Amino acid sequence: MLFLTAVCAPQLKEVPVTEFYDITASTITGETITLSKYKGKVLLIVNTASKCGFTYQYDGLQELHEKYEEKGLVVLGFPSNNFLGQEPGTNEEIQTFCRLNYGVTFPMFEKISVKGDNQHPLYIYLTSKQTNPEFGGRITWNFNKFLISRTGKIVDRFSSRTKPQDEKLIAAIEAELNK
Repeated sequence: MLFLTAVCAPQLKEVPVTEFYDITASTITGETITLSKYKGKVLLIVNTASKCGFTYQYDGLQELHEKYEEKGLVVLGFPSNNFLGQEPGTNEEIQTFCRLNYGVTFPMFEKISVKGDNQHPLYIYLTSKQTNPEFGGRITWNFNKFLISRTGKIVDRFSSRTKPQDEKLIAAIEAELNK
């Protein structure tokens, strides 16, 4: 069994994970799932926030979801309040905000921590140099994006400044969908 160590925690925290698809998360409505639910899909995992300068990216993420869903892309939104309190709402408030303001229909998950002592196991996995030697490293801000292959491999990472309609991001998504 592999033990991942949290990158940013002052007291190192080990989380047992054998592979990406073993990680569990709770949806924004409270249902606990394992990421194995998405085996065979290309995933774009994004840490989101409702009161951020990049919040407008919800529009582009929804467009990606609609354009590529039938080809196998699933956008997964993980709200977090780790950066200047830019996601203060409850899960219900976040869900309502996303649907009313951006028409979000892609899967959203409960608010989590993407860094620090309470870092969610998914983000330990995504940021760890053990499991993600090429694209690991701390989350720098809201709307960091990780592209996951149909087999659960982390194949790319994009910064907050990379808009969902950026040609490099779209090219990477299309390349994975065409494999």
